[in-house]
Amino acid sequence: MPLIKLKGAHVPHRKNTAQMAAVRMPAPKSVTIPVVMHIGAPAVPAVKVGDHVDIGDVIATAGGFVSAPVHASVSGTVKKIDTILVSSGNNVNAITIESDGEMKVSEAVKPPKLETYEDFINAVKDSGLVGLGGAGFPTAVKLKIDDLSRIKAVVINGAECEPYITSDTRTMLDQADLMKEGFALLEKFLKVKNIIIGIEKNKPECIAKMNELAAADPCLTVKPLPSVYPQGGEKVLIYHTTGAVVPEGKLPLDAGAVVLNCTTLACLARYCKTGMPLVEKCVTVDGSAIKEPKNVIVPIGTSIQDLIDFAGGFKEEPGKILYGGPMMGIAVPDTNCPILKNTNAIIALNEKDAQPKKQTACIRCGNCVSHCPLHLNPVAISKAYRDGDCEELKKLKVNLCMECGCCSFVCPTGQPLVQRNKLSKAMLRNYKPQEGKK
Repeated sequence: MPLIKLKGAHVPHRKNTAQMAAVRMPAPKSVTIPVVMHIGAPAVPAVKVGDHVDIGDVIATAGGFVSAPVHASVSGTVKKIDTILVSSGNNVNAITIESDGEMKVSEAVKPPKLETYEDFINAVKDSGLVGLGGAGFPTAVKLKIDDLSRIKAVVINGAECEPYITSDTRTMLDQADLMKEGFALLEKFLKVKNIIIGIEKNKPECIAKMNELAAADPCLTVKPLPSVYPQGGEKVLIYHTTGAVVPEGKLPLDAGAVVLNCTTLACLARYCKTGMPLVEKCVTVDGSAIKEPKNVIVPIGTSIQDLIDFAGGFKEEPGKILYGGPMMGIAVPDTNCPILKNTNAIIALNEKDAQPKKQTACIRCGNCVSHCPLHLNPVAISKAYRDGDCEELKKLKVNLCMECGCCSFVCPTGQPLVQRNKLSKAMLRNYKPQEGKK
């Protein structure tokens, strides 16, 4: 079923830091860098305790085709390699580096040779890049395409539709030159003649800045989009920029599209220009519990506590701290958790803002259905989940759910609908139909 353009939710923007250029925080005393910051196989540690590393040195190699290498984000000494608990609830290997305070760049950091498409893909692999809009899918895998003629458009995600987050906004405003170089790379190596930047209309400065680039590049088009969440969802963005619908169970490429986050593109251009891999992120620090909201350039692996301290600390006790925004963000177990490759924001909410809606009985108002950008029926999904009816969940196409949270946001009775959708998808993953059934 095709999407409807304005389905979704009008969430509060709260872009408090949009006018704040990112500031660089000093080197932390130590960083703890997980080897799993991407979808796919864990990276494999390539250092041992006692080794000295400089910024950009490989500390873990890709563990398979769908994987990504990991690099040192500070110079110093490897102090330990052990497991840490991350927000997903999993224990993963992590490498702790004690900083020497010098922030010395490795001699291995050199611009890659770029003559062929294979050179380009190898450069993307070596950069350690993953999708920086939140998903963390290895960028090299996304751009490794056997038949480049399948690409009808590359869509650059500048929507940034979550409340609070403005790190992509600062990329478009402060790193437009890198984005320009990134567009040139896509045109040269992907042979693409149609690049569309989708930006919500609540970012007029970004639209103006990207229009300046488009004026000098006939392959580039800027598409202002209504400020309706989840405008930045991959399938939603493809539809609203190209008109194409991604078929059920298929990839964007099956609709002729490749989607890249704007910050991913800028980081790719930086690597191809300088050889500096993905070792730092611009992170929005905001929320009702933060004393001094700001955008911060921070080494990957820095603890959330160090980052919050740089933002002046808490002005009141936080009720919840999130990786990402309040719609799709993941609560962190404690502030010792590290900044990851795909961390675009740390949002700390006070006790009042962290409280969920009081749950009462469903009134069958249909708000969740009318706002779902993928035409799902969360009420029916909830019933099938409670009944343990996996066949019905398949019929209801719960696996299409992007977990955007629109259903829960608009529900007047506080039903945890998106959480039930997640649990339903997990139930289906473990479902084994009885033998003899087809």
